[in-house]
Amino acid sequence: MNSRSRPTSGPGSPWDGEFARYFGERAHSLRATAYLLCGDWHRAEDITQAALLKLYLAWPRLSRHDTLDAYARKVVLRTFLAENRRSRWKRERLTDEPPEVPAADAETEHDMLVRQALAVLAPRQRAVLVLRYFEDLSVEETATTLGCSTGTVKSQASRGLATLRQRLGPHFGVWALDRTEGR
Repeated sequence: MNSRSRPTSGPGSPWDGEFARYFGERAHSLRATAYLLCGDWHRAEDITQAALLKLYLAWPRLSRHDTLDAYARKVVLRTFLAENRRSRWKRERLTDEPPEVPAADAETEHDMLVRQALAVLAPRQRAVLVLRYFEDLSVEETATTLGCSTGTVKSQASRGLATLRQRLGPHFGVWALDRTEGR
């Protein structure tokens, strides 16, 4: 079987093993990023799966595999933003019964408060804060990932942080530092 008759996509494609290795190494990290963006593990799993499918389909065209992590993170982010645009019309409906809430996986009170505060931010502000402060990207890297200017990243980060400070209160940072110093 010559290289022209080999399948270019689907099972048995030449890059399946390479993609499977990448998936195994990075799926957890991408899922964690998606979770920080959306605040729901089930939705984060859906976003990650959709993003990895897009990545798999683009795999043969990815000539610069040294930038794969940045590209994968960008795909997760764009999948999240696109999902939010599509689902804007969906709103929560009030019922007389509380929703079923899954048990948190050893989530600390601090983590829960930060996640809840992140959830009130606009998706773009949330994306900037997750990329800048959880993924530890520079302003320039964040701007490249989001496809915007560095000024937009700075203003979105400033507004997002102001909202978080307002939601979490002035003593939250001091409380968080006190909590971590005892470890």
